[in-house]
Amino acid sequence: MIKNSSNKWFVLAGATTLGLLVYLLAPVLTPFLIGALLAYLGDPLVDWLETCKLSRTNAVIVVFVMIFLAVIAVPIILLPLIELQISALLRNLPAYIDWVQFKVVPLLSNTFNIDQEILNMDAIKQSILANWRDVGGIVSQVMGVVSQSSFAFMAWMANLVLIPVVTFYLLRDWDDMVEKVRGLIPRANEPTFTRLAKESDSVLGEFLRGQLIVMFALSCVYILGLWAMGLDLALLIGIVAGIVSFVPYLGFIVGVLLAGIATMMQFGDMIHLVYVLLIFGAGQALEGMLLTPLFVGEKIGLHPVAVIFAVMAGGQLFGFVGVLIALPVAAVIVVLLRHIHELYTSSSLYGDTSPDSQPTQAESTHTDHSIEQ
Repeated sequence: MIKNSSNKWFVLAGATTLGLLVYLLAPVLTPFLIGALLAYLGDPLVDWLETCKLSRTNAVIVVFVMIFLAVIAVPIILLPLIELQISALLRNLPAYIDWVQFKVVPLLSNTFNIDQEILNMDAIKQSILANWRDVGGIVSQVMGVVSQSSFAFMAWMANLVLIPVVTFYLLRDWDDMVEKVRGLIPRANEPTFTRLAKESDSVLGEFLRGQLIVMFALSCVYILGLWAMGLDLALLIGIVAGIVSFVPYLGFIVGVLLAGIATMMQFGDMIHLVYVLLIFGAGQALEGMLLTPLFVGEKIGLHPVAVIFAVMAGGQLFGFVGVLIALPVAAVIVVLLRHIHELYTSSSLYGDTSPDSQPTQAESTHTDHSIEQ
């Protein structure tokens, strides 16, 4: 892949320098990385609109407006609804705790011979009754924290304004930048780097775009199903189950547990539990038979456990910036590991094709005679 040792040291030094710059500049990189992510997600649609005889600038404007209408609509519509559901949950928590104390605790006590005093929920209930009003008002609290420091508020607003600017210019110049980067690659290594870049783009693009569609679709299925059932926390539970569904079966498990507990507290009968199982079973079947094969593909190379580890490791090393770059880096690492695997399996080390391992002419003749006999 890399022809000589000096080039290898050059690549290693470049990668080290890049990692150090990301670490040092992490506080100011967030709007640029978010803008790059939005541009990356929108570039295929821009390219498709260009094939429909739109100019690059007009195609970028159309996609840009679509992206930011969606980005603006989500918090405007969802945040107040989520805040209402969380406030309702906190208001009803004392009743939920009573349900746990008078129904679940006796059941556990009789089944496992546990002293009910150990499971006494009175202290938790009193604490919630004393403090639940201070927990409500998510949006107002977030804005209050941000506005306490004028400098932090100005930085927050600057980042908010910078994201659409960065997204627009990156969308407009994305193909040109890719070609310029490609032109900087040493000519001897250009075919290999281009192939690896295309594979990385395929892995990351299929996973990221496809998984976002699957998560959104499952969230809608769960929310509509639970809402039709009459569950008060339908929106909150449906969003949580849809978000964690990027791990196979985790969305189903989390959703059934949360919705099952909420259903027992609200309705207290078994028929609604059956409805919950039907709703999440239908969502799981829809995901496995239609959504994932259609939008994600079965073999994209990013294992769910690897995704979780990449996001957690990126957050641990670089904070929020690390979370943003975790999946692109993971996609590149997966492709590089595939390339290394190909090199290894085609090497003499793997095939053991050294002269010492080859049978001599006498050994071959003796073996042939043995077979004939």
